[in-house]
Amino acid sequence: MTTPASAPRIAAPAQVFAKGHGAGNDFLVLPDPHGRLALTAEDVVRLCDRHAGIGADGVLRAVRCATEPEAAGQASQAEWFMDYRNADGSPGQMCGNGIRVLARYLVETGACRPGTTAIATRAGIRRVHVTPSPAGPVTVHMGHPRLPGPVHLSVSAGSRTWPAVHVDVGNPHAVVLVDCLTDPGDLIAPPVVTPAKAFPDGITVEFVVRPGPDTLALRVHERGVGETRACGTGACAAVAALNPAVGTYTVSMQGGRLRVAVLPDGAMELTGPACIVATGTVEPSLWPGPA
Repeated sequence: MTTPASAPRIAAPAQVFAKGHGAGNDFLVLPDPHGRLALTAEDVVRLCDRHAGIGADGVLRAVRCATEPEAAGQASQAEWFMDYRNADGSPGQMCGNGIRVLARYLVETGACRPGTTAIATRAGIRRVHVTPSPAGPVTVHMGHPRLPGPVHLSVSAGSRTWPAVHVDVGNPHAVVLVDCLTDPGDLIAPPVVTPAKAFPDGITVEFVVRPGPDTLALRVHERGVGETRACGTGACAAVAALNPAVGTYTVSMQGGRLRVAVLPDGAMELTGPACIVATGTVEPSLWPGPA
């Protein structure tokens, strides 16, 4: 049946998104200040698809703590909650590049002022410093890394197996020292981490070389995503696994460089580029429905 020419056409509401990245680690920012989006795993997979969607390593839903049940307990410490989802739709506790991109977005849209602001995550409150310049670096205080074990951890990739160090920086990482960054092969398949039962929700793996005392280079296979061009928590985990002295370390990855500062109390700060590269609207068939 055809629609009469005189009938009004009802347009679907425009749904806004932003695209940003930190050292090549890219994200979709979905503004949802009032907590009205029911974001499913299927929604995230559709949006992050690089061929049929917009494409990203993950989704950052920006929602006020007061309107998000998962973050309501943090509302007295932070206005905004980072609801981070990996590209496969699984929730993430923490994302070092993602939180810097989210902070940049909040400043550029006027939701936060330049300077230092607190943002809630599933790993707790993180304080992020954003410079006024869109090209300036963004720094996040990452807290204290933990090395909780298991003591005997190994990672296999390609035809090789290495011992690994478990580091928790709000999310779990297995850090492997290798002779060359090509040693793990193509990393299309996820590395095999043993014992697997220690990480039922998966774990991010860093393959690290150390060209100098304060420089590292690494490749990252991120849980729920695959190999990524950069990983902020991975950079911190790699430094933490090396029993670092107080100071600043430069971490090089495929997408760029990040700086990890080890503070006198053992906490870490992560600094690097974080920029918004595009804003737009999403075709309604890709967009999550109302909560």
